Amino acid sequence: MKLSQFKFKLPEELVALEPPMHRDECRLMVLHRKSGKIEMTKQDEDGNDLKDEEGNPVYLQFRDILNYFDEDDTFIFNDTKVFPARLYGTKEKTDAKIEVFLLRELNRELRLWDVLVEPARKIRIGNKLFFEEDGPMVAEVIDNTTSRGRTLRFLYDCPHDEFKRELFALGAAPLPRYIIDRRPATPEDMDIFQTIYAKNEGAVTAPATGLHFSRELLKRMEIRGINFAYITLHCGLGNFDAIEVEDLTKHKMSSEQMFIGKEACDIVNRTKQAEHRVCVVGVSTARATETAVGTDGLLKEFEGWTNKFIFPPYEFSMSNALVANFYHPESPMMMIEASFGGYDNVYECYMNALKNGYKFGCFGDALLIVDD
Repeated sequence: MKLSQFKFKLPEELVALEPPMHRDECRLMVLHRKSGKIEMTKQDEDGNDLKDEEGNPVYLQFRDILNYFDEDDTFIFNDTKVFPARLYGTKEKTDAKIEVFLLRELNRELRLWDVLVEPARKIRIGNKLFFEEDGPMVAEVIDNTTSRGRTLRFLYDCPHDEFKRELFALGAAPLPRYIIDRRPATPEDMDIFQTIYAKNEGAVTAPATGLHFSRELLKRMEIRGINFAYITLHCGLGNFDAIEVEDLTKHKMSSEQMFIGKEACDIVNRTKQAEHRVCVVGVSTARATETAVGTDGLLKEFEGWTNKFIFPPYEFSMSNALVANFYHPESPMMMIEASFGGYDNVYECYMNALKNGYKFGCFGDALLIVDD
């Protein structure tokens, strides 16, 4: 397929800058991928759309996802944990303000980190960056990795745990650029931009669909007898990189580290063999499980990296349900949804979302795709 087939005009006001008051109260659209049926509103016993007191449609909410699953179905969650990756420092001598975005730690003994800097043109090998006025946190640029990428060595002599604690204390929630450009990050964002089941630190952006799951919703799912399987994929910035080629077969995704253990495999494979539903939560989970699925359709243990890029046409081997957000035009996330639900079906869902004022982005509304 071509990049231009995923182009549409997204009004700025439909990009969510904040989450709903309660995690599970965003809107939910449901696509039945075989029949092409799309559900957006709640209905009465006779199948008529419900209206509120003012005659407006009553939209499905995320918490209604429970109604589409039964006992012994399984949800696969990505339990990666976001760390405060966005720092602001100043360049020595000039005091120019520099944004430093932490990507990953390269060497804990040498305090080496892979980072992105902005504006990159001002930062050269040998420059020193200061992160507090008269504070001890200083970094030296020791390598250029990409046009914006640098390797920093932090000059901070203390035990590693103390260094990490002090470094992260200087950081802010790594909200996407489309949010940061319109509002500053707040201390509360580190809780907001984190799933309630986050466990394994390493992500520089949240697995956004997981943000919709509240403790109450998970409890209700547990009471229904739905199984939970947890895998880890440390979400990077690759999904936000602009795709610069029209021919999607020529696009290369950035690699992300992932881990799938025996416990998750056992839960998922029992569910598949019993012919119950397996729902992947979010596009990061979809990429991870499709990376680790075997030729027999069963999930395999995995520890390593994936740069899997999924776009139509693609036959999913692992899951038969997917829930994900509504995303920006020409984004890899939208392409995964279109691969799972069918391009025409998903594009129609997106047009309905635009027409009916659904919110887009990491804090936006959700699309559930089921296999009927």
